[in-house]
Order: sequence, then C-alpha cells, then structure tokens
Amino acid sequence: MTLQGWVSFKKHAAGFVCLASRRLAVPNNYKHVCLFSQSAANMAEEAKKLAAYAAVDNHIQARQLILQHGLTLSDLDRHPELDVAIDGADEVDKDLTLIKGGGGCLTQEKIVAGCAKHFVVIADYRKDSKALGQQWKKGVPVEVIPMAHVPVSRTIAKRFGGEANLRMAVSKAGPVVTDNSNFILDWKFEHAQNWKEVNTAIKMIPGVVETGLFVGMAERAYFGMEDGSVQVRDPAVN
Repeated sequence: MTLQGWVSFKKHAAGFVCLASRRLAVPNNYKHVCLFSQSAANMAEEAKKLAAYAAVDNHIQARQLILQHGLTLSDLDRHPELDVAIDGADEVDKDLTLIKGGGGCLTQEKIVAGCAKHFVVIADYRKDSKALGQQWKKGVPVEVIPMAHVPVSRTIAKRFGGEANLRMAVSKAGPVVTDNSNFILDWKFEHAQNWKEVNTAIKMIPGVVETGLFVGMAERAYFGMEDGSVQVRDPAVN
C-alpha cells in the first residue's frame, strides 16, 4: 500500500505516526486505535496539529496506549473493530457531514471509520463550513469501476445537476487510479442537497464503489484556528 499523509503529536508522543492507507492497532490484549490523515498546506499545518493534540487529549485511554505501549501495524482482518478512528476532512459542515477523498483514499478511509466505535475529525480552520461547497470547490469524490465512469458521470449530472468529471493525474498521463484500481469522479454540485439521500442514491448507481460523503459518521470535530486556539464541534441538535 502507498503511505500517505501524517499526523505528529506532542513531543513525548512524536514517534507515533499513522498514515492514510495503513491501519494501526495495539496488540490483542489492548484496545485498538486507528488514526489516519491527509496532508494540509504548510500555512495551516500548525493549526491542524493543534486540533490533533486536542483530539488525542480527549481520548485518555488512547493517549496512554501511545505513551506506554506504542502501536504495531495491523489490518482489519485481524482487528475488525476499532475503538477510535481519527481522520482529516476536505470540508466539514455544521452537522458534521464531511467531504473526503481529495487525496483519493475515500473508500478505505470510510471502511476504517465505519469499523470504529468513535470517529473523530481533525482539521484546520479552512475546512470549517456551514454548508458543503462553501470552502471545498473541487466537488464530491466518487470512486467508480473504470468501465463505468462515463455512464456514472452522466447519471449523476442528470439526476442531481452539476457535472461529474474524471479526475486526471497531475504528474503522469491518464486518470488518477485509486489503491483499489478504480477511477475517481469529482462531482461539482450546484446547490445544497439532502446529503443522506444523495449519498445513498449515488451509491446505488451501477459501477459506483463509494462516495466521499461521510454522513452521520463523525461524532466530533476539532478545528485548529489561526490564533492557535482549538474549536470543538459536536453534531447539531435538530
């Protein structure tokens, strides 16, 4: 697997790193923890670190495991249940609905988050939004089987508006290929949607593997702010 992204924690836990496409879990007689993250621009990296610190400090058991035992690489075959998963996001709205997949690893990240009892988001202030699309302008990533990318793209545009474009590689020719050997469509939607319904509807289109919409999965978000503070958001109570 390709190792992507990083999260560094406080000085005494600086050796603890978890990368996007890998799963970390402690031995069987300890609780299992998985952390994974996406890269952020240098200008916001310190803010994201602060959010990471706050997130980890609010899971005392996980912090103690990091300090006392370290973590060993594992996978979901051996540890299909995780106590805590911590990840970044491309955008977070007021209800903690997320857009993820800007780095191309949305399916694996969603699987890991879905296996965790608690899913926490860490991000910098640029990812904080009242409604999806205010900050993140690249659209919702949708992982698709390669042979289906054209019909899926047309179906999404017809049913939900906007346009769904095949993501092309930057440093090499051709489309971006995921770790699962699939393609990614970036759906640039035109207006706010009922994200729960849209997520389910898109996933039902033949050829779609997964969407970058994480609906009802995150239970808390930590935002590192420009002034060095950390803001915490829980899901809005409707």
